[in-house]
Amino acid sequence: MTATAETSFDIKTSPISSFAALQQARSQMYLNSQALESFKGKVAQLGTTGEEGRRRGLGLWMSGEFQHAIDVLSKYTEDNVASFTLARAYMSLGRPQDALPIFERLSKAYPEEPRPRGGAIEARLEHDLAKGDELGATDRLAAALKSAPASFENSAEGRYLQGRLAELNRNPEDAIEHYHAARDLDPTHRGNLFRLAYCAERAMQEDIALEAYQTLARLQPIDRNALLNLGVLYEDKGRDQDAAACYDTIARSYPTDRRIRVYLEDAKSAMNMYYDEDMERKEDRLNQILRIPITDFELSVRARNCLNKMNIMTLGDLVRQTEQELLSYKNFGETSLNEIKDILASKGLRLGMAREEAVQSIEQNRRKYATGENAELLNKPVTDLELSIRARRTVESLGCLTVGDVIQHSEEELLGMPNFGVTSLQELKSKLSDMGLKLKTKAP
Repeated sequence: MTATAETSFDIKTSPISSFAALQQARSQMYLNSQALESFKGKVAQLGTTGEEGRRRGLGLWMSGEFQHAIDVLSKYTEDNVASFTLARAYMSLGRPQDALPIFERLSKAYPEEPRPRGGAIEARLEHDLAKGDELGATDRLAAALKSAPASFENSAEGRYLQGRLAELNRNPEDAIEHYHAARDLDPTHRGNLFRLAYCAERAMQEDIALEAYQTLARLQPIDRNALLNLGVLYEDKGRDQDAAACYDTIARSYPTDRRIRVYLEDAKSAMNMYYDEDMERKEDRLNQILRIPITDFELSVRARNCLNKMNIMTLGDLVRQTEQELLSYKNFGETSLNEIKDILASKGLRLGMAREEAVQSIEQNRRKYATGENAELLNKPVTDLELSIRARRTVESLGCLTVGDVIQHSEEELLGMPNFGVTSLQELKSKLSDMGLKLKTKAP
C-alpha cells in the first residue's frame, strides 16, 4: 500500500460517520509497527473533552486498548457511534452484561440495522452461557431469532447467530453451513470466523477449520486465541515450522506467557525430530485424544464454567495445566480438580504431562488389551470396520485408531457423543459382531 494510503485516515480530522467506517480505517494502522506507533502517538495527543475526547476514545478502541476506550467513551452515551464502539469494547473484555443495554438501546433506535440487534442477541447469549444456563440460553436465542425482522435472518449477523443456535442444539453440520453463509456476506466477521473454525475442527473437517483460522490470522489486529488454535492445528498436521511461527508471534506480544513458551519449544523440538511410522501412529492417537472437547464429558456447572473462562476447551488445553494453575483460579476448588483428574485418568493422561510422556502413557494404556491371541484383530485400524462417515468420525473423535480402542467404550458413552444416535450405534455393534467382538459393558 502506498504512503498516501497509510495516512489517508486521520483520527483527528477524518469523518467517522459509522462504526463500519471506523472498522475499515482500523486496518490501515496495522500495515507495520511504524504505522501503529504513529497512530497511537496521534491518539495520545488528542484532548480529553468534546469532539477530541470522543475521537480519543474511538482511537483507543482501534488500537486495542479496550479498558482505556471504555473509560473515555462512557462519557459519550448520546453519540451512537461512540456507544456502539463502547459496547464492542465491553464484549472484547468479556463483559456482555455491560454491553447488553447499549446494544438494546441502539437496536430500538435502528430496528432495521443488523449490527446492533445482532450485538444485543449475542451479548444476551454470552451472558447466559457465562452463568451456566445453556438450556435457557438456547431457548432465548431461538426466540430472539424468531422475533427478529425478516431482513435480519439473511444478514451476516443473522446467519452467524443461527450458526450459534445450531451449535447449541448439537448440530455442527447446520452450524457450519450458517457460518459459511455469514462469511460470504461479511468475510471480516471475527466471531463468525472463529466459530466456523472451532466447529469445523471438532467435526473433523480440518481443511475448513484451517482455512478459517488462516483467514482470521490475517485480519489485523491478530486474535491471540485464533493464532494459538491455528498453531495447534498446524502441529496436528505435522506442519511444525508453521506452528512455531504462530507461537513465536504470540510469544513476542505476550513475553510473560509461560504456556505459549512451552508450545513454542515443543514445536521447535518437533522440527528437529525424526518420527518412524510407529511413532507417527502413536502421535496420531494422542492428537485425536487431545482434540476431544471438554463438553463431551460430564462436569459440574462450576467446573465447566471455570474451564470456559480460562479458555480451556479440549483435553489438549487441559493436560498442559498444572494443579496449582487450576486451583489458583477463582471458584475452582478440590472437587472440581478431582473431576478433571478423573477425566484425564480415563484417557491415560494427567495434569502437567509432557507430550512424550503422554504418548507413551496412551500407548501403554492401549497395549493392556491389544496383546494375546486377539492382538492382531484388536490392532486392526478403525477403517477396517467400514463405518459410515458419521459413526467413524465419532469413534475417531474419542481417540480410537484401532478396533481394540473402540471396544473400550460403552454404548452409553457413544450415545453421549454429538451426532451419534441409535442408528450409528446399531451399525457399529453389527460391524463388531461380525468380528466376534462387542462394546464394553458399563459398570453397574
